[in-house]
Amino acid sequence: MNRLQNPYLAALVLRLALGLMYLSHGALKLFVFTPAGTAEYFASLGLPGFVGYFAILIEIGGGLLLLAGIQARWVALLLIPQLLGAIVLVHGAKGWMFTNEGGGWEYPAFLIASSLALFLLGQPERQRQA
Repeated sequence: MNRLQNPYLAALVLRLALGLMYLSHGALKLFVFTPAGTAEYFASLGLPGFVGYFAILIEIGGGLLLLAGIQARWVALLLIPQLLGAIVLVHGAKGWMFTNEGGGWEYPAFLIASSLALFLLGQPERQRQA
């Protein structure tokens, strides 16, 4: 392994990027859409409104845990169902491109792949010094 091949740094960059993304999406629901507005939107999808509050908690909590590096692999894995729900309930019918009206499923699918990559990356093993 050379200086440009560092699985520890790669895992750190991926973990921090995902943590910031989840945190920002939760903060958007909390501060811009408001908890009541988020709950109302989830109800418009046919879900119980309280699921919107859970979505905020999951995204903010998951983002903070990823940023802190607490059980990051498992947190990343446990955040995937939220993104799958976003694709199935909201973005899937809008087409592939996230720039489509209402946002397509490109971005949530990429976040699923990134979260899965962080889970599969695990804790890179240090090479033994000979």
